[in-house]
Amino acid sequence: MPSDAPQPIISVSGLRGIVGQSLTPDLASRYVAAFAKLAPAGPIVLSHDGRTTAPMLTDAVRATLVACGRDVLASGATATPTVGVLVRAEQAAGAVQISASHNPPEYNGIKLFGPEGRVIDAEAGGKVREAYLAGEAAWVSYDELGTCRTIDDPHAEHLKRVLATVDVERIQKRKFRVLLDSNHGAGSTAGARLLKELGCEVELIGGTPDGRFEHPPEPTLENLTGIAARVRASGVDVGFCQDPDADRLALIDEQGRYVGEEYTLAVTLGHALRTRTGPVVINCATSRMNQDLAAAAGCPCIVSAVGEANVTGEMIRHDAVYGGEGNGGPIDPRVGFVRDSLVAMAQTLDALAATGQSLSAIVDGIPRYAIHKSKAGLTADRVPAALDRLIAEFPDASSNTRDGLRLDWEKAWLLIRASNTEPIVRIIAETQSDAESRALCERARAILES
Repeated sequence: MPSDAPQPIISVSGLRGIVGQSLTPDLASRYVAAFAKLAPAGPIVLSHDGRTTAPMLTDAVRATLVACGRDVLASGATATPTVGVLVRAEQAAGAVQISASHNPPEYNGIKLFGPEGRVIDAEAGGKVREAYLAGEAAWVSYDELGTCRTIDDPHAEHLKRVLATVDVERIQKRKFRVLLDSNHGAGSTAGARLLKELGCEVELIGGTPDGRFEHPPEPTLENLTGIAARVRASGVDVGFCQDPDADRLALIDEQGRYVGEEYTLAVTLGHALRTRTGPVVINCATSRMNQDLAAAAGCPCIVSAVGEANVTGEMIRHDAVYGGEGNGGPIDPRVGFVRDSLVAMAQTLDALAATGQSLSAIVDGIPRYAIHKSKAGLTADRVPAALDRLIAEFPDASSNTRDGLRLDWEKAWLLIRASNTEPIVRIIAETQSDAESRALCERARAILES
């Protein structure tokens, strides 16, 4: 590819790009060929979310894997957490999930899994990137080509594991009415099956996983105003809103109030810690409410660098009982080491059934904080000195430079992280009020840009 051609965004565990520009079948093939060369022996699971470009990229990736001598286990349109379960259930060497998560429809991407059933970590991802840039591949001769088999029911094992984490009979007795907004993503099939297994009356929106999004795909307040109004008008007990590959879930309560993604982890974590104790892991951009819940349960809370692979790495290292990220992604190790909207739905319903409370009442009982996000224009060479100025400006805060700079106070924190793709730094502040968080972000921005 010419050096001036658009390039995809390559992260720890995969890549994303605009189809036909920074992501082409040729580029996808070369990237997956590099992964296939480095992955251990064994079959590779191949899955995709519901995007319109998924069949085209799936064909290219399937052909690449077979041409590298890999047996392919195809699961079709499948949620990302389901892929993690399949890797372990099928004793596969890893997986390729074709997905751009919450990005707009012109994007697609590739997420890579290792044999442990979780997205590959920074070390493994770095090796794949180097092999891809070097054009490495291990093509085989005609008599060594791999095979392709379709997994008959890719959702069964995942659903079984999720259901085993909750009191199914208790939930079924409540006969919850639920609105599920899958927005034509990959989580619709398994999500609807799960809710029906739990005895719910389900109003399903966007149930066909064809990527024809009815609203912008990221499950934010701005993008879900219409869904929130529908929840309120329908009189359901809860609204569940998945992102396109179903590893994230936003909550809408029975009043039609957008509860959001930060509270998804808090609701499920708080419920989990009623019956289990042990270490908990969150990342450094996730709300402090989870640290408060862990402290109230007498459990240590480990704070990792941002990124699912970092969270799951710390969970395994500390034998954590629960973990997740504040983007709507709880991780229950009894199911797998992937953020999981199905875990979030089942365990939220279990919390409602166990307490007899409404979702709004549970949310209102959780320690309340306010997060604000901003950014500052800053080139990479100016970042170290700018972070030193911030540390000097806030001498009363404890500082941590594991992932950018995080400053902590008793009931507040400030996180500064340089972007990997733009000459900016991202600023996130959490305090006990919107105004205070906004003011902290603005103060940090002024210091960074000075």
